[in-house]
Amino acid sequence: MWQTRIVVFWVVLGTVFVAKADINLPAPPSGTGGGTGASLAGSPLGAEDAARGLVRRVVPGLLDRLDFEVIPQENGLDVFELESREGKIVCRGSSAGAICSAFNWYLEHYCRCQVSWLGDQLDLPEPLPAVGVKVRRVSPHQYRYWLNYCAFSYSLAFWHWPAWERFIDWMALHGVNMPLAITGQEATWRAVGRRFGLTDAELAEFLPGPAYLPFGWMGCLDGWGGPLPASWIDQHIDLQKRILARQRELGMTPVLQGFTGHVPAAFRDKFPAAKFRELPKWGGFAGTTFIDPADPLFLEVGRAFIEEQTRLYGTDHYYASDTFIEMMPPSDDPAFLAGMGRSVYGAMSAADPQARWLMMGWIFINNARFWQPPQTKALFGAVPDDRLILIEMGGDKYLETEAYYGKPWIWATIRNYGNVVQLGGDLRHIVSHANQAMASSRRGRLCGSGAIMEGLGYDPAVFELVADLNWRDDITDVEAWLMDFIRHRYGRESERMSEAWKELLTSAYAQSGAGDGTVCMRPSLKPRRRGRTLANYDNAALARAARLMLDVSGDYGKVDTYRYDVVNVVRQTLANSARPLYDEIVRAYTDKDRRRLEAAGTRLCELISDVDTLLGTRREFLLGGWLADAKRWATTEDEARRYEWNARTQITLWGPPDSRLDGYARKHWAGLVADFYRERWRLFLRRMDEALAAGRAFDGDAFEKECQTWDDGWTRSTNAYPVEPAGDSVAIAGQLLAKYWDELTTRPGP
Repeated sequence: MWQTRIVVFWVVLGTVFVAKADINLPAPPSGTGGGTGASLAGSPLGAEDAARGLVRRVVPGLLDRLDFEVIPQENGLDVFELESREGKIVCRGSSAGAICSAFNWYLEHYCRCQVSWLGDQLDLPEPLPAVGVKVRRVSPHQYRYWLNYCAFSYSLAFWHWPAWERFIDWMALHGVNMPLAITGQEATWRAVGRRFGLTDAELAEFLPGPAYLPFGWMGCLDGWGGPLPASWIDQHIDLQKRILARQRELGMTPVLQGFTGHVPAAFRDKFPAAKFRELPKWGGFAGTTFIDPADPLFLEVGRAFIEEQTRLYGTDHYYASDTFIEMMPPSDDPAFLAGMGRSVYGAMSAADPQARWLMMGWIFINNARFWQPPQTKALFGAVPDDRLILIEMGGDKYLETEAYYGKPWIWATIRNYGNVVQLGGDLRHIVSHANQAMASSRRGRLCGSGAIMEGLGYDPAVFELVADLNWRDDITDVEAWLMDFIRHRYGRESERMSEAWKELLTSAYAQSGAGDGTVCMRPSLKPRRRGRTLANYDNAALARAARLMLDVSGDYGKVDTYRYDVVNVVRQTLANSARPLYDEIVRAYTDKDRRRLEAAGTRLCELISDVDTLLGTRREFLLGGWLADAKRWATTEDEARRYEWNARTQITLWGPPDSRLDGYARKHWAGLVADFYRERWRLFLRRMDEALAAGRAFDGDAFEKECQTWDDGWTRSTNAYPVEPAGDSVAIAGQLLAKYWDELTTRPGP
């Protein structure tokens, strides 16, 4: 999101699907976390076999040493147990996902291992540790929700099945039972469009390009980045079927898309008698078309949407719909908003009588002035209490809305705006707010926890902490949790490593915002605030943490999770140190000192080059991987160029050359840092020096336009970048930290 601010019975997997709506299903899940009919939805496997399949994929060598059993829920909540029996580890759970969580608990708390999104540490001890006293944990949460619409742009846009398979396994291991699952919605819209007489050309004007699809589902824009080829739509039908089959197999309840009222502009010509609303511009893009909720066409199109989606993908009866998520509604009349609520839910329930609507609470953050009690009560009151679930997105809005006026709600945290590469997140803030919500007498119908990340991020500590809340309501000492985390992450302990992470806890992990410094900003003497999102902690503390981590490289150097973390901490430390160099550049220009300007500019560009070299040692930080994944979906050269342009534009300009969103999804990626950000800085320095040499003022407006043209040219280039890392991560990190040590520890932090 922009912060000024989306029976399946198979014969052969991914080929023959029959909608679940066609068989007799029980009521929607009341907290199973597996979804009603989930064992029928995508796979005939039972929970034990599904868990066995996950272990075979993740740690195959353990399979013969484990037993899996199903046990009942406790008071409608998922439960898992662990114990040793006859030389085996027994993992029990009330669903496939609960069994997988039991297995993950064993890996972490007994084997000191970790399956993380950013590296695995699976150095299993021999003999395997026994479980001395049976472990039993009951999740405090009926629903454990994960993902944000934006993540399907900033992280998942070009994923192929292997990445999805790993991520679904990660979610199962960490207790997620309700993932947002909106891949393949373009096929639903193709079917709906044809049902209502739209031509392929009219539909092409509606569907965004692959890097921007979620912003179409949220009603923010039409067509940008398109046209979307038919081959993409067809391929993603198959991908979504595989995603849903695996999620359902593992006991999850996928949340599919609900109709929001947003339709192709061509509907105006097709239905001239219907009433439409024009939504205001978003992010500089033209407003989109919305069917007035009082018009009968709203219900007709909404019902068709759910029917076509169910025909393609089946249903678990949960639908996400976020009408006006970042746009001003056309009216603040409570009657209009009540009508909107009735129509959105009515469209779902007309096609699926068991439908439940999930709505993100972002509107209360993004447009708090509009959503006052009369407006909010009108919207919520139009939907039966058990048919609308609100997802809290930070800010403790449940305290301001009487716990969402009686509706069930999920506490969640939002992080990783734009999936910016950053280290940090206020761990104590996350835990304290989660604990406060659980303990509050004003919690109302709190029924779940979740993570609404705009991207999957680059920070395993934040990810693992939020995931731990799926099974724990007893985290009170964050430092103790962190010490436990590093034992899992590295498989061993040392005093210096503990001290390193304590330094991180008082610096990067004591603030919520990004701290990527000035490397990625569009150069300017008066930078926009978003371009200079800075760390507000002492960067010397981060440097000390990096030094302590590198001091134990002899013991930890072969551990992949350690190698990733060293690169990430040193990367952040170096990036934060760019600000003093930028400040010196501005002072030198102001003082009309060309020699100082050249010296400061040279040091900045050298620093940026060194950051790029460090990033190139890790696969997670390679621009080449992002571009290669995008092009692999192509079936023609034209498609490959279009997908690469989407991938390049989203992480740089975001939109057109004069985009208000440029740099929102900026990245510290090898290749991007050197060829895009460094070259812009060089252009900036050259233009300032030319101005000083000519005795005239630097023309910031002219440079801004030149920069826009330069950026646009880069997005249209097709030069290749490495897809494999190069160099020794730890050695290069150590060399660079030593090179900049004096500057890092004597200059004031950002």
